[in-house]
Amino acid sequence: MLHPGDAISAARRVLYIVLLGALTALGPFTVDLYLPAFPVLEQDFQTTAAAVQLTLTGTMIGFGLGQLIVGPLSDKVGRRIPLLIVTAVHVAASVLAAIAPTLLLLGAARVLMGVGAAAGGVVAMAIVRDLFGGRRLVVMLSRLALVTGAAPVIAPLVGSALLAVMDWRGIFVVLACYGIVMLACAIFVLPETLPAARRAGGGGGSTTVWQRYGAVLRDRIFIGVLIIGAMTFSGLFSYLSSSSFLFQESYGFSAQQYGMLFAANSVGLVIGNQIAARLAARFGPQWVLSFSTAVLVLSATAIVVCDQLQLGLWGTIIPLFVFMSSCGFTFPCVQVLSLDRHGRAAGTAASLIGFSNNAVAGLVSPLVGVLAAEAGITATTMAVVMIGCAVVGVLSLWLIVRPWTVPQLTP
Repeated sequence: MLHPGDAISAARRVLYIVLLGALTALGPFTVDLYLPAFPVLEQDFQTTAAAVQLTLTGTMIGFGLGQLIVGPLSDKVGRRIPLLIVTAVHVAASVLAAIAPTLLLLGAARVLMGVGAAAGGVVAMAIVRDLFGGRRLVVMLSRLALVTGAAPVIAPLVGSALLAVMDWRGIFVVLACYGIVMLACAIFVLPETLPAARRAGGGGGSTTVWQRYGAVLRDRIFIGVLIIGAMTFSGLFSYLSSSSFLFQESYGFSAQQYGMLFAANSVGLVIGNQIAARLAARFGPQWVLSFSTAVLVLSATAIVVCDQLQLGLWGTIIPLFVFMSSCGFTFPCVQVLSLDRHGRAAGTAASLIGFSNNAVAGLVSPLVGVLAAEAGITATTMAVVMIGCAVVGVLSLWLIVRPWTVPQLTP
């Protein structure tokens, strides 16, 4: 046995994947569940679309900062304690968001919700890396992605359905309940997977944390895939932050129709994840990235061209589906290339990937609002940001990662 997970039964692996997937999905649910409510928030608080989008930006910044804390802490004290503490923060922040009387207080609660949701994604990836490595790591991460990939599909549908029977505040009550269930699962079901002997420890302190960060950040390939992941997620996030306004206001969709369309597009993300896992195990994740990053540029460009030619709704959603599928190809390859190379600092590596994804996306997404300040949010203003992000990702792959220099995965 090369890795501890090789001794785990198939049934136990399935249980871990379901629970870890649900924990990771807490982040996407925190982000996506209230997207259909954006126009309602704009009316209730008598504010602008850009101001409502800032609550989403705050969520992503909190999500990124939380990962920077949780990742190194989980390498030092183990996986369970940080997971329990931060998930409890998410529950409390969800309750605060549900009773927020102003948009400012809602934004502050959303930042805390982002911090609280951070533990799930970081700890889940670190636990998988604690147990598995090499090609089996690719398979397990793809199974995890299959569970978590359902979150962007389901969340808008659930959010739309909830809006039909309750106001937007009820959505945050539902998120609080979700967090309570995940907290209970973490307490009673998930084991500690990082033995004391493998923890970054002993002397501890900030020096140890900085040493772990330094070891990871000195890896050229890690830096390259870090940039690719952040740019891909930023392109995806420009769609997330603007799609509610684009489809409901420009194309006249109801909240329920928007949820269905969002779910259909998100299916591409799930499909891409599963196909990428098979291709990465056979050809290498770096070569899958060479394909997926190029398609990101082409599909985002197609959105702009179709919009300028006034090809209507189908001219937007078809290339958008291709873009989402390419994101699905990209994300698992980024995770594998980063985690497989840093098994002894899996929490730190996962936190850096998560932080860069969410922090950069939080900074990039307002560009859509800036570009749309005069003409409003259109498919072109959304896709221009997507193109810029995708181009940076392509440059990072060929100039920094340099696929031909990446070692093959271990068995």
